[in-house]
Amino acid sequence: MNKLFWALALLLLISGVWAYQSYPAVGHVLYRSSMAAEATLYGFEKRRVNIGELDMSLYRGGSDDRPTLLMLHGYSADKNVWLRFARHFVDDYQVIIPDMAGHGETTYQAGGDYSISAQSQRLKALLDTLKIDRVHIIGNSMGGFISADFSLRYPERVLSTALVDPAGVRSPQPSAMEQLLASGRNPFLLDSAEQFREFYAMTMARPPWMPAAVLDAMAADYRARRDALAEIFNDFHRTPALDARLGELQTPTLLLWGSEDQLIHVSSVETWQQLVPDIEVTVWEGIGHMPMLEIPAESAARYQRFLQTTEGQQ
Repeated sequence: MNKLFWALALLLLISGVWAYQSYPAVGHVLYRSSMAAEATLYGFEKRRVNIGELDMSLYRGGSDDRPTLLMLHGYSADKNVWLRFARHFVDDYQVIIPDMAGHGETTYQAGGDYSISAQSQRLKALLDTLKIDRVHIIGNSMGGFISADFSLRYPERVLSTALVDPAGVRSPQPSAMEQLLASGRNPFLLDSAEQFREFYAMTMARPPWMPAAVLDAMAADYRARRDALAEIFNDFHRTPALDARLGELQTPTLLLWGSEDQLIHVSSVETWQQLVPDIEVTVWEGIGHMPMLEIPAESAARYQRFLQTTEGQQ
């Protein structure tokens, strides 16, 4: 009887250790498989494109004989954040959604250049490789900063510019994230699953549902990428703000924002309006930093109206 008891106890211990060790892996499998299924369902294929310096991973959807939309994610995110928004455009556009250098499935190299200007130059190399002449560009957060910078550097390559809760200009009021940074804590650089839950709550006011295993897998991924994220963050933030350059922006421009953004304060809208007089603006009440994930259909409909107006003027 004692032998049976100890055998069962050992089996339970081994099962418990296996479950604990494999739990993040299960979450990663769930996330990757669900994103792959959504991409396929929405008509996207995943590709790797060599731009000389590195290979970029991207989603491509729609037809290459249509105008191209280029969608850029924010710092620490990846191309998957755009899928539910982008699905609304594949019938009328070619849609390209890359993982920016150091993010997602695109190469990270320690000591690489992850400044905004370097990321813009990589995008130009990507478009040159894909033989895409001009694009409608839209970016969220860091991706918004890159979108505006790209539009200023290469105006001949841009049909329109859309910015979703973008970084890149001074904010009259500090955000919750800026207050944390001022206190010496970077909310993106995590040491525990508990810190990730706090950080995740800051990113969206109405986040889509995620299984606990997926959230914990994302937490493990952030912890594993801590050094890389720190380097990318430092490079990203050493780029000068756009304030002095935005008067040169030539493209039709749309600004979308969530009123409850905790990462970049909504008062930044005032700065963008002052610096880009003809900018179109929509602010959604009760929405956070990522409207394309929180309200994908509504934000896509707003962007579609902007594109239709822009294309009618060209």
